[in-house]
Amino acid sequence: MEAIDRARSAIDAANAADPNEHEGEPLALVQGRLAEGWVVLLDPHASSALRLAARAHHLRRWVVPRASYPGGRAGYLRWRRDQKHRHAHELGELLTQAGVETAVAERASSIVAKVGLGSDPEVQVFEDAVCLTFLETQLSDTADRLDAEHMTNVIAKTLAKMSEAGKAAALTIELDGRGRDLLARAVDRHQQSK
Repeated sequence: MEAIDRARSAIDAANAADPNEHEGEPLALVQGRLAEGWVVLLDPHASSALRLAARAHHLRRWVVPRASYPGGRAGYLRWRRDQKHRHAHELGELLTQAGVETAVAERASSIVAKVGLGSDPEVQVFEDAVCLTFLETQLSDTADRLDAEHMTNVIAKTLAKMSEAGKAAALTIELDGRGRDLLARAVDRHQQSK
């Protein structure tokens, strides 16, 4: 087995312990597969580093629950920032243990940390894939917790982080009626904010 395959298997094994589920499977495991799939769809020639970063974008995310940080936007942003750095660090260790070349491991960790977002095309593809995976796996659950107005804002902010190709891909996601309505409202709001 090659190092990249060993690394992918190690990422999946770590994420298989997620107690949160999506359609009967561990959420982080599903999200890793989906994010890598979106990366390949958006960039058929995606590097190994980008593919591994997508696979590990929520690496063991459940071990530091959102509830362990203060409430509100500031607490959420701090939690998200800390998670991003923890994911990058743990991914680097995991890739090194799997025998992945140092340059690939460092690049994958950098992508997970979103270093260069706004100027690095690979990091943008990663961001698109992560956003698409959120819409595909967590839109419904998040909408259950938030009112329609707040959820529309969340999706509009998600769209604002995405490239045009990512936004076009978002319109291909199969959603239930409520999800389609929320996405359509968010697209309108995003267009008006430009």
